[in-house]
Amino acid sequence: MLEPSLDLYGETYERVDAILSDLLVKCHARYALIVDRKGFVLVHQRAVWAPKPPSLDSLATLIASNHSANVAIAQLFGEAAFRETVQQGTDVGTYVEELGPEALLVTVFDGTAALGKIKLFTKQAVERLRTLLDQERGPPPPLDLDEGWSDDNAKLFDGLFTKRTQP
Repeated sequence: MLEPSLDLYGETYERVDAILSDLLVKCHARYALIVDRKGFVLVHQRAVWAPKPPSLDSLATLIASNHSANVAIAQLFGEAAFRETVQQGTDVGTYVEELGPEALLVTVFDGTAALGKIKLFTKQAVERLRTLLDQERGPPPPLDLDEGWSDDNAKLFDGLFTKRTQP
């Protein structure tokens, strides 16, 4: 079974989410996503003014596949990979940067955003994210199931498996 290659939770997730939100404000982009190389959306942000995005799962799968194809093209020319990928249409574009071996940062923008700002602020976000993710590598926090949790579950199971009386 395929699973995401990078887990983000707790304070790390909140800090990553804040970096993506900041990216959208600074460069006036529609969406920012962290996508793993298998095609899973790990985190996403949407600008308040942006229209509803297409299916993020489909977008992530296509971005990851396209990135893999671009790596293969780069290798045909003796490059390890292309550092960045820009796709720009009439009304929408994507800018993709590698976050590391597991994930990509995708910035989706429209015609009102300047490509130079998209590149500059996405690169800055990538550096911030790399630093954060490098610091946060390690096992997930321990699961602490206290007495309250145990009592609540006991009541839940009692309610499920006891015979009910009619009022």
